[in-house]
Amino acid sequence: MTMKLKILFFLLPLLFTSCVDEEYPTADTPQDNLEALWQLMDEHYCFFDYKKQTIGVDWDEVHQRYRQKINPNMNKEQLFEVLCNMVGELKDGHVNIGASFDLGRNWSFREDYPENYNDSIVSLYLGTDYMIAAGLKYKVLEDNIGYIRCESFSDGIGGGNLSNMLAKLAPCNGLIIDVRNNGGGNLTTAHKLASAFTNEKRLIGYVYHKTGKGRNDFSRPEPEYIEPFEGMRWQKPVVVLTNRSCYSSTNDFVKCMRTFPNVTIMGDRTGGGSGMPFTLELPSGWSVRYSAVVYLDSEMQHTEFGIAPDILVSMSGADTDRNRDTLIEEARELLKKS
Repeated sequence: MTMKLKILFFLLPLLFTSCVDEEYPTADTPQDNLEALWQLMDEHYCFFDYKKQTIGVDWDEVHQRYRQKINPNMNKEQLFEVLCNMVGELKDGHVNIGASFDLGRNWSFREDYPENYNDSIVSLYLGTDYMIAAGLKYKVLEDNIGYIRCESFSDGIGGGNLSNMLAKLAPCNGLIIDVRNNGGGNLTTAHKLASAFTNEKRLIGYVYHKTGKGRNDFSRPEPEYIEPFEGMRWQKPVVVLTNRSCYSSTNDFVKCMRTFPNVTIMGDRTGGGSGMPFTLELPSGWSVRYSAVVYLDSEMQHTEFGIAPDILVSMSGADTDRNRDTLIEEARELLKKS
């Protein structure tokens, strides 16, 4: 049995919208739900070749293996676990299944690594006299180094907010932008913040998307540029602090910033997540989120599994015991020498 599922893609970076009618198994049975999930991923997911090359995932083999786990008498919770485990093989934080009772996820990009961040210690650096502009917390540290704590890109940043914040920080000798534990949000917001650190239009990467059902049906990679912010722009050295919990649009922010000559990336590899997610629905009514648009860096390399820092720095136990943030302190020392 089949049904028509209407898929609406909102490809904002590509500035087009399209509707596609697809046929998938439709009965709300364990078998049909698995087959529908496998098929929609097979036709729309964008990283199969890359995941096979890097972590050895064979989607056809996954299909055969998980079909053996399906029992027509299994309950919803058991089926949910099997389906979540199946898409979990892709190790993609943008791929998950959502039900009314749970959200499946694969967060191994950060859960399998040291956090390299302590919110309580960061709050000591911020104190209580920090300022806030469009969700960005900022202040001038004792050694005349500016510090911006960016916790999310979910909200927009107004041009006035950005200009006023940079004007307040202008007397500083250098600037730290701390995006650790920032799980992403709005790509436009990430690019808006990055645009304040370049004086010229710069190539930041390439983007391409699925165009058909075949696993290799893609558009041609199109160059992606960032334009300089029209308001006040930062001209001095910058250190961006990262950890494994920098994901999705934060990964893209780091991708942009590392193309600028006065910027140093410090900390741990980012968590990755370079595919733009979209959502479909299974016969059960559960949502399936998947990556269908690929963003590459300026050298046409994948950043799906993260971006390595220019300088690898980890939190030390000795510093933590003294309420010191190793990454902030290393960044301050670097900026003093700049």
